[in-house]
Amino acid sequence: MTDAVLLVGDRVVIEAGHLQNLLQALINTGFQLVGPIIRNGDLVYGELKTAADLPVGWTDDQESGTFRLKPRGDEAFFGFGVGQHSWRQYLLPSRCRLWHARRDGNSFVITSNRQEAFRYAFIGVHACDLQAIAIQDRIFLKGKYIEPSYREQRETLFIVAVNCTQAGGTCFCTSMGTGPKAVSGFDLALTEILTTAKHCFLVEVGSGRGAGVLRHVPHTSATAEVQEQAERLLQKTAAQMGRQMDTVEIRELLYRNYENPRWEEVGGRCLSCGNCTMVCPTCFCQAIEDITDLTGQEAERWQRWDVCYTLDHSYIHGGSIRSSAMARYRQWLTHKLATWIDQFGCSGCVGCGRCITWCPAAIDITEEINAIRKSDSA
Repeated sequence: MTDAVLLVGDRVVIEAGHLQNLLQALINTGFQLVGPIIRNGDLVYGELKTAADLPVGWTDDQESGTFRLKPRGDEAFFGFGVGQHSWRQYLLPSRCRLWHARRDGNSFVITSNRQEAFRYAFIGVHACDLQAIAIQDRIFLKGKYIEPSYREQRETLFIVAVNCTQAGGTCFCTSMGTGPKAVSGFDLALTEILTTAKHCFLVEVGSGRGAGVLRHVPHTSATAEVQEQAERLLQKTAAQMGRQMDTVEIRELLYRNYENPRWEEVGGRCLSCGNCTMVCPTCFCQAIEDITDLTGQEAERWQRWDVCYTLDHSYIHGGSIRSSAMARYRQWLTHKLATWIDQFGCSGCVGCGRCITWCPAAIDITEEINAIRKSDSA
């Protein structure tokens, strides 16, 4: 282990056997670890206790409407892409009680019930998901209105990113400029190097907190050879993308094609199930529910995730303004890739491919954009 002071941007190497030391250092610092695990045959995010809890030796096979886990034949810790879960479930819980009211004579006693913030350390965050977190930061922290529960959770978050060394079948992060390499928004970023001769991690320091944790983990200085090897892995991953999307003037393209016949075609396939919004790492539609007991003595207000594919979501006096599956799909896609830019100054899509993989009708957002672009130029 080197005694040199670590600075932001420094790169060191830790052996694969010392990944547990890194996790333990975070636990000792008071963090609750969350990362990819296999539960009931699915790749999800859950609590980690040791490095052995990670999906060691597993990878994924993803295509439109298809997800399968299969053995890799080696001992890679992070040899897989993203599953149906996203990190927003920890930063913006799917269901949260905002307050509870109890009748007291002629008035009510109201108690705030916002969820207590946990000190999470996210382990294995891909570059596309780092961008998704940055997008939600922009929405909930940098606008006119701040989401207090999100802010409390975000302020203590520690992020260990993982650079992708294997692209998924539905990934298109290179098209969106979000991967496969993590460039910002992390405390530590790992690149796993696994050959017959070595198994190690090239670690980039992204923050002072990251440097502080790394001091408790055995490490050595990163040689030029190791850094070049990591760079070749990332270049190989970028060339393996399962999908591509041409994003040149995509906002203008969609605004120009609001009445394109392609919307009717895809609307005929869409089930309005909302799977794409549930797995999307940036979607943030919310609904508010007020509940009272049968006696009228107590009431509660809950905030929960909502889905723009339901009739109720666009319901106003007189009915829903988006009554067809076609209109609801068009709203989702044009918001994600066009009107989101007007609202927040960036795209709402990070190219993770989840919406493609987990759509039961195998609708592919890249295919839809390519079809609209082709008809636009015809």
